[in-house]
Amino acid sequence: MNYVTEMFAEQNALTRVFLVLGVSVVAHLVAIVIRNLTLALGRRIELKSFTKARTIIQLISGVTIFGVYFGAFGMLLSEFGISLTAYLASASVIGLAVAFGSQSIVQDFITGLTVILSDLVHVDDMVEISGQTGIVKSIGMRFTVLQNAMGAEVFIPNRTLTSMINYPRGYVFCLVDINLDPDERIREQMLRKIQEHTRGLLEQFPGIFLGAVEQEEMRTTASGKRFVRIKFKIWPGRGAPIETTYRQDMLASVKKLNPQYLDSWISINYEVGQR
Repeated sequence: MNYVTEMFAEQNALTRVFLVLGVSVVAHLVAIVIRNLTLALGRRIELKSFTKARTIIQLISGVTIFGVYFGAFGMLLSEFGISLTAYLASASVIGLAVAFGSQSIVQDFITGLTVILSDLVHVDDMVEISGQTGIVKSIGMRFTVLQNAMGAEVFIPNRTLTSMINYPRGYVFCLVDINLDPDERIREQMLRKIQEHTRGLLEQFPGIFLGAVEQEEMRTTASGKRFVRIKFKIWPGRGAPIETTYRQDMLASVKKLNPQYLDSWISINYEVGQR
């Protein structure tokens, strides 16, 4: 190390400037090559959390390249008689001014780093973040990107990540239990009405569903009541049309067949489904 330092000191000023620039460029290129090789390896392995790893790799690469050029610029200034102490002091003042002037960016950066390192969510997880529900597409240093029920990408600034709900199984089942009339003729008409209103719901609110609707076989309770269960596979938090429009339309149709039919005979519950 001393030999390299002495040899560097023996060169004239112009040569030293070119040496500093050359070493900086080589270090920059090496950092880029290492980053690209690491990213290529990560894509080949297809890690689920590769997006997080990519963000960290790009962050480390960017910091390294900045450090190289920051040091090189300081060495170049020293060749022109400018003190490194003054250079570092002025850089610190400028850094503080920039930090105060871009507090939102700093907040995004810190919160994004916290989310990545704490391993709260992964790409392809179904989550609800700051009131937005969707599938995580990427987790960056400034934005977390979700794909919502309509297929649109929602960019959420990391500083607004005030609350987070993770649905690890991917979706929710909305279960609608409909009591059937004991009269066989009315019961058959009710089953036709159920199919009719179910098709209408699918046509009117296609964005809330994540899969096909299942209608289970008719069941009989211990008290002898017969009912049928409809299973809607939906996005989390998107069950309002089923609780309101679908249920009200069903009640209106069924009460035309049987005016004594009670509102409580159509119940709605939720359960988490497997991914």
